[in-house]
Amino acid sequence: MREISPAYGMSADEYLKLQPSESRSLVAHIRKQKREGSRPMPSRSILDRSTLLSMVTRNYLLDRVALLVDENLFGRSDMCIQFATLLHLALIELGIDSRIAVGKAMYFDGSKELFRWDHTWVRIGSEVVDGNTDILHENPMVPMTVRVSPYWGPIANIPNDRRLRVANDSNAPHDDDVRNIWWPELKDEIQKFKPLI
Repeated sequence: MREISPAYGMSADEYLKLQPSESRSLVAHIRKQKREGSRPMPSRSILDRSTLLSMVTRNYLLDRVALLVDENLFGRSDMCIQFATLLHLALIELGIDSRIAVGKAMYFDGSKELFRWDHTWVRIGSEVVDGNTDILHENPMVPMTVRVSPYWGPIANIPNDRRLRVANDSNAPHDDDVRNIWWPELKDEIQKFKPLI
């Protein structure tokens, strides 16, 4: 099982030893799920209203991106930039014109705002892909009351449990793990299966 350390020049285990007990407990839980093959995947809870590609292809892309980004030591709950960047690259490879959107996400229970933070997602014409939300509850910053399903579909039909606001200066930062580790692997997979997609 490959794990990506959040710190350059330090292994995942070395970095983990320096973390508080709550963080070590979270990693133990994530590692157990990985060993058992029981990690949450976006396709299991997605609200899919898209007309792009096929449902099988959309689910494949979301889950494959999730599996790769989940190699981060602490899972993917704080990896929306990496998730969106990797999905964007995959869509471009498939000839789908997409862009990365950076801004604020606000999560609601009815009219009550539960949480807001900086967030990154993918835009494809009139559609949006907010695909990394099924594991938000794993992030210690996010209240446990925030439970939102991944969404892929028209911007006009975004579920009422969230609002996504693009920042004026929306540029996703470069990420070495995406460019050097995950994207080359995903690109090879897409090339192999492109005739089936």
